[in-house]
Amino acid sequence: MAMDTFKQLNIGKGRAICYSGFREGQNPGGTYPSYAEIKEDLLLLSGHWKYLRLFDCDLHAQTVIEVIRQENLDFKVLLGAYITAEMNNFNCPWNGGVYSEEQLEKNKKENLDRIDKLIVLANQHPDIIFALSVGNEACVEWTDHYVPENKVVEYVKRVKKGAKQPVTFCENYLPWLFKLDKLAGEVDFISIHTYPVWEYKHISESLDYTKENYEAVARKFPGKPVVITEAGWATNSNGRGINPENVNEDYQKTYFDKLMQWADKEQVLTFFFEAFDEYWKGSPEPFEPEKHWGLFKIDRTPKLAVKPNEAL
Repeated sequence: MAMDTFKQLNIGKGRAICYSGFREGQNPGGTYPSYAEIKEDLLLLSGHWKYLRLFDCDLHAQTVIEVIRQENLDFKVLLGAYITAEMNNFNCPWNGGVYSEEQLEKNKKENLDRIDKLIVLANQHPDIIFALSVGNEACVEWTDHYVPENKVVEYVKRVKKGAKQPVTFCENYLPWLFKLDKLAGEVDFISIHTYPVWEYKHISESLDYTKENYEAVARKFPGKPVVITEAGWATNSNGRGINPENVNEDYQKTYFDKLMQWADKEQVLTFFFEAFDEYWKGSPEPFEPEKHWGLFKIDRTPKLAVKPNEAL
């Protein structure tokens, strides 16, 4: 069922990873990683990964692009615009998803600014930025930043009109199966997220479940390229949403090895989530799962999956 997405997107073969370089004490909208810090990160990733996914066209992304250019590094970037809530989502299971009308109007203006910034950066760096995404997990039922499908379609059309790169929208696999037909028709390729461990799957079921997710979307939209823009395995959990017994470095290595072997064999562009642990995410609790998806720890030491001479 898998198709050669590298050939479909007219890009060279290579492994892909989600990159967000926020270190301890740093966070989006606060302190951003420096040029030197991002250079250190990219030198760690260079030679092992060719494709980087960046989540927003913010200062972080601009510095990443600058480092790639100045240091002459062999990376290509899937650049996203992070769009925030334009409608309330009362289904959000945590304390989020509901905003004042004033905030929603403000978000709409800021989203349009982000979309236009995405177009500007795409046109400034066509040799580095190979594809564009108009949002991230904004249509799934549990999101705290809900944007209706029709609005996402408008953003896709706006970016396609303003930039030459192929355009996508990054979303959990389920909405593609049940409600995003119109959006699927507009994007140049479909981007899915698959997280077996969030769905209480054991490591022994992990790859089969990811393949099922991928193949279900590929079957529904034959002829349309389908890329995996997030798939990963956490290494710690406080028990909220993920059984602590299901996450550790051994399991992450198992999933990473199996997933990359499958992606290489089937030639499916697959962005592993993610390069480095990010402590700013999730709750303040130290074992909050959101903080522990990196292949490298927050101090940049490698976890088992990427220790020297292993899995690279």
